[in-house]
Amino acid sequence: MAANSLMNISPGLKVASQMPAEPSPEEFAFNRQMGVEYAITWTDAAKASPEYYRGRREEFEKNGLRLYVMGNHSVHNPEAIVLNLPDRDEKVEEYKQHLRNLGAAGIPFTTYAHMANSVWSTPSETTRGGAVARAFDLQRLGEGSGARGKYRGDLTHGREYTEDEIWENFTSFIREVAPVAEEAGVRIGIHPDDPPGVKIGGVPRPIFSSFDGYRRAMEIADSPNVGLCLCVGCWLEGGDSMGRNIFETISYFGSRGKIFKIHFRNVDRPLPHFVETFIDNGYMDMYAVMRALREVDFNGVLIPDHIPMMAGDERVGTAYSIAYMKAMVDRANAELVAA
Repeated sequence: MAANSLMNISPGLKVASQMPAEPSPEEFAFNRQMGVEYAITWTDAAKASPEYYRGRREEFEKNGLRLYVMGNHSVHNPEAIVLNLPDRDEKVEEYKQHLRNLGAAGIPFTTYAHMANSVWSTPSETTRGGAVARAFDLQRLGEGSGARGKYRGDLTHGREYTEDEIWENFTSFIREVAPVAEEAGVRIGIHPDDPPGVKIGGVPRPIFSSFDGYRRAMEIADSPNVGLCLCVGCWLEGGDSMGRNIFETISYFGSRGKIFKIHFRNVDRPLPHFVETFIDNGYMDMYAVMRALREVDFNGVLIPDHIPMMAGDERVGTAYSIAYMKAMVDRANAELVAA
């Protein structure tokens, strides 16, 4: 199944769209009209079965798109695994079954994040032209929220956790699931901590908040099927604290074939306070990022991520971002061929 799934993915940079698992005819048409050929989607535990996954892949293909990613919210940021809670073993088995479902359905990729408290944000702010966007301000942490609701300065899971515990829990998890991913022919891309390096509610984020953390984690996994879901936005959030900049990171992991998927996102500045913004409006030259990916022959998909709200309609920002990214891909391909 591994070879069949991955051989169906065309080489080169591919811009993909995030879509619901059960799109309407209008949603399929919108993405076809943007020229999108690949999609990612998410489901939950209630629908997690090989039959459902296969049915989703076939439905997307019938409508002109290839389903590159199927995520399962139930096992994406599982606090039970990250913190070794009493239902840890059940969650690990659920993740293994998710991988087997994907393999049986011919879907080649999924993601994992090791954050426990998930993505945390403070109240939304505005970016260019007054567009509403996600923000994080360390000075306003008490006003923030995440998967477990509002943060009030208490311990979100009842006690302080050590960095060693987080590492130990990752090690046991990845060594259990990597062989299943290899057998199923599915790649796991691990998403950075968001925000990176910020200890929230007594839970540290020592692994996927730096270059060195990722490198050590990949050495622990020691599997061709475990790599990066590289969120450019998260890397920019961390700034110098990541240890290596985004270009050094792409060069190192990309040249080793360890980058499987890209979240293509810009921010206005690094921590302690950032606001997500449009691709062409942050502190990073995102075309330079696209070209760096092309230079290492990145062979996965890129998606726009956390798009600011434009004109009160999510589709406007999506269309703007997809079009911008497709133009960047065309330029990078042309320049690299000419060179």
